[in-house]
Amino acid sequence: MGPIPTTPAIKVSFYKLTNKHDLIIIYLIIQKDYLKQSYFIFNIYKMINNSKLENTDPEISKLIKEEGKRQIETIRLIASENYISKAVMEATGSILLNKYSEGYPGKRYYEGQEYIDQIENIAINRAKKLFNTDYHFNVQPYSGSPANFAAINALCSPGDVIMGLELSSGGHMTHGYKLSLTGKIFNSIQYQVDSKTNLLDFEEIYSMAKKSKPKLIIAGFSAYPREFDFKEFKKIADDVGAYLMADIAHISGLVAGGVHNSPFGVADIITSTTHKSLRGPRGAFIACKDEFSKKVDKTIIPGLQGGPHNNTTAAMAVAFLEASQPEFKIYAQQIVKNAKALSNELIDLGYDLITGGTSNHLILINMIKSKNITGKEASSALIKANIECNANTIPFDKNGPLNPSGIRIGTPAITTIGMKEHDMRTIALFIDKAIKNYNNDKKLLEIKNDVINFMRKFN
Repeated sequence: MGPIPTTPAIKVSFYKLTNKHDLIIIYLIIQKDYLKQSYFIFNIYKMINNSKLENTDPEISKLIKEEGKRQIETIRLIASENYISKAVMEATGSILLNKYSEGYPGKRYYEGQEYIDQIENIAINRAKKLFNTDYHFNVQPYSGSPANFAAINALCSPGDVIMGLELSSGGHMTHGYKLSLTGKIFNSIQYQVDSKTNLLDFEEIYSMAKKSKPKLIIAGFSAYPREFDFKEFKKIADDVGAYLMADIAHISGLVAGGVHNSPFGVADIITSTTHKSLRGPRGAFIACKDEFSKKVDKTIIPGLQGGPHNNTTAAMAVAFLEASQPEFKIYAQQIVKNAKALSNELIDLGYDLITGGTSNHLILINMIKSKNITGKEASSALIKANIECNANTIPFDKNGPLNPSGIRIGTPAITTIGMKEHDMRTIALFIDKAIKNYNNDKKLLEIKNDVINFMRKFN
C-alpha cells in the first residue's frame, strides 16, 4: 500500500504489519469548516479501502448480483416481503453503520451523537405523523420478534397469563407459541379461529379471557386473510382487566394507507416491523400510550438490546416519509385490490381458500383439499417455476409446521413493481399450471421461462 496523502486538515500516521495483517491507524484532525464538506468523508474511505465489493470480495458480490437477478425474474408472492426504494437502501448502507449509540436522544452513553439524535427524533416524529397519533414511539427494536418480546415484557412479568392467536390459526410464534420464549416464560393461552368459518370467534375469545384472566391479550397475525377488529378485542380486554397489544407487522402499510382499521387510539401497545407492507428496512417499532413509555424504553435498553442500528433508524425515517405521500395510499389500495382479484381467480380455478377469500394483502390456500398435495410440495414446485411463496399451516392442520397443508401468498411485492388486477389472472394461471405439473421438472422449467418473460414487463 502506497503513502496516504495529507492535507492541512488531515494528519495521518500509517503503520504496516507483516504477512497476514495490515493495520491502518488514521489520526484525523479535521478543521471545523470542513465538517460541512461531505467530500472529506469520501476521502477518508479512499484511504481505508477504495476497492468496490466486486474487487474486495468477488464471491459475495457475485451472489448478491445473482440474488438481484432472481428477484427481478421471480413472481414474489411471499406476503412478508417487498421491494424497497433506492433511498431506503442508501440510508441502510450509509456511514451510520460506523456509529455506536446506546441510549436515547439526549441521553446516550457515548459522545458524538448530535446527528444521530436528530435522525432518531425525525424517525419518531414521522412515525407519529404517518399514523396520526400522539403515542410514544420506540424505533430501536432490531426486528419484529424482539419488538414483540420487549412489548410483552414491558407489561407482564414471568408467569403472567397472556393470550394470543394460535399458530395454525394464523398467529405468530412470538404470540405465545409453546416453542417460543413467549410461550415458555409466560403462561400462554392460545385462542383459535372458528372450526367452520375459520374466522375469529369473539364470543369464544371472550369466554376464554373471562376464564383465564390474562394480563395481556395479543391481537395480531401472520396468516389471517381478514381484517382484525381491534375495537372488539379492546372491549374484551377492558372487561377482563387485561392490556391489549396489537401486532400490525403485516398490515402497518395498510393501516398507514387507510385500507385497514387502525389500532392507534385503541390498543395499549402496538408493535410492527417496517419491511413488509410498509416497504421499509428490516427494522421494527413499538408504539404505546404515554403511561407505558418508560417501561417500554427500559425494556429495550438495558433490558434486551444494546446500541440501536442507526442506519436502520435512518432508513425507517425515509420509509415513513415515503409512506406519508399520497402515492402510498394508492399503493395500499392496490395491494388489497390485487389480493382480492387473485383470490377470485384462484377460486374460479378450483382452489379452496381459507375464509373463502381475503380482505387484506394475503391469501391462505388449503392445498390438500384443493389439489391433494401438501403445502411443501406446492411451494417447492412453484419456486421451480419462479413463483415464490411459502408453505404454511392452516387452521386445525393435521400436518406439522415443516410439512403443512397450505401455502400463503401475498401481493405487496408484486404491487410495488406495478402489477394490477388484470395481471392476477396471469399469475393464477401460472400457479395452476405449476401445481398441475408439480412432479414434472421439464414442464416446470417451461413455466419458469414463461414467468421470466412475463416479469420483463415490470423491470
